[in-house]
Amino acid sequence: MIRLGVLISGRGSNLEAIAAAIERGELEARIEVVISNRAEAAGLEHARRRGIPAVVLPSRGLDRETYDQMLLDELAKWRVDLICLAGYMRLLSASFIRAYPMRILNIHPSLLPAFPGLDAQHQALAYGVKFSGCTVHFVDENIDSGPIVLQAVVPVLDQDTVESLSARILAEEHRIYARAIAIVGSGKYRLEGRRVIFEPDPAQNNPG
Repeated sequence: MIRLGVLISGRGSNLEAIAAAIERGELEARIEVVISNRAEAAGLEHARRRGIPAVVLPSRGLDRETYDQMLLDELAKWRVDLICLAGYMRLLSASFIRAYPMRILNIHPSLLPAFPGLDAQHQALAYGVKFSGCTVHFVDENIDSGPIVLQAVVPVLDQDTVESLSARILAEEHRIYARAIAIVGSGKYRLEGRRVIFEPDPAQNNPG
């Protein structure tokens, strides 16, 4: 059973998707705690309705190192195995990332390494790409640059707006995040340089 800590700053739709996947039996995990740096984050109420502990750690006026130490102290109480960023709108400090090496996942609304950072959907439309999508990746000390676990492709339509493209990408985010968590939690992968290589299931290779 994977013990998850989920960090949010807003509506928490990916949090809900992860929780739903657990309830459907598609992901063998438990969300131990949801933490937000914003008391008004709608995702906190989603967590509480599901009986998931929801903690507010306000970040206003605090420098990154001070706040991240508070965050580390809170996560330690819940003994989480894996941290999932789900619309968490703060950059993590190097010291935080070093405390959970290869144990922090993020989902980003583009096909990384294209369009990192903010407003990825706007960047995709402005650039004129024909395909965009989303990426689940490990978090390292640079922005949206860690090894890629899963990606999903979404076509960019001629009539797309930022809102319409964002909605279709979000549907794919909800689909692949839980799958990525399951892969990482199972340990059935290895790293070759930057590449995340999935290990084959022995049962599939030896059906008899």
